[in-house]
Amino acid sequence: MASTEATTGVQRIADAFANARGRAALMPYLMAGFPSLEQSIAIGEACVQGGADLLELGVPYSDPLADGPVIHEAATRALAAGSSVGGVLEVARALAPSVPVVLMCYANMVFAPGLEAFLERLAQTGACGLIVPDLPLEESGGVRDACDALGLALVPLVAPTTPPERLRAIGAGARGFVYAVSVVGTTGERVAMQEHIAEVVARAKASTAVPVALGFGISTPEQAGEAAEADADGVIVGTRLVRAADEAEDPAGAVGALVAELAAGLAPTDLSSAS
Repeated sequence: MASTEATTGVQRIADAFANARGRAALMPYLMAGFPSLEQSIAIGEACVQGGADLLELGVPYSDPLADGPVIHEAATRALAAGSSVGGVLEVARALAPSVPVVLMCYANMVFAPGLEAFLERLAQTGACGLIVPDLPLEESGGVRDACDALGLALVPLVAPTTPPERLRAIGAGARGFVYAVSVVGTTGERVAMQEHIAEVVARAKASTAVPVALGFGISTPEQAGEAAEADADGVIVGTRLVRAADEAEDPAGAVGALVAELAAGLAPTDLSSAS
């Protein structure tokens, strides 16, 4: 008889990284409710068709401390159009059967309705976990325990400036994967990847037993390839895709095409260079 553990969010995330087949797993970010709830579902589906292994689903929030101007503007417009946590969870429900979905939200959204109530609603959608950028390590234990009870992964973030002892503590409690931030600052496109990304990835991987995904500043197939060459287990791309959704007449088509290009940039060298 199959183990029930195989159906947990934590296990689905582990399987997604394991099944990337010799390349870094690709995790596009999309803002739920932008340009609309229906279009964000279509964008997520296009990401899967383009080669996404996991999806990071942003919850619109009025004061997103980790988000740069493009994603902040998308959140503002989603909220103005009436997007709500309930609507976001319906987006997660629509996408979760196809790919592991990890919610990116802020602590107020988690605690205001009650921790257990929020996590129960999230688990019922089939989503696999959540990222809470403003949840400090010292206050994460109760949230992690509650997530563990529901098979959800509480994914922590680490920065280039995270001290070694704190890095080890964060890595020890990580579930699903560790989100390694490539630069100090908010999300956004960068002209070039920082030279220290290999060190960022190496430090994070030495601190944990779960995969390490690199994000912030990755926007092109070349930069995604550089992140993979730095030994990242996963690559997260957000701002470039949100901008494409805003600028295109066909948001889902535009984002899906970019995700396919990113996936090609992550293809193993021996396959992509084969004649």
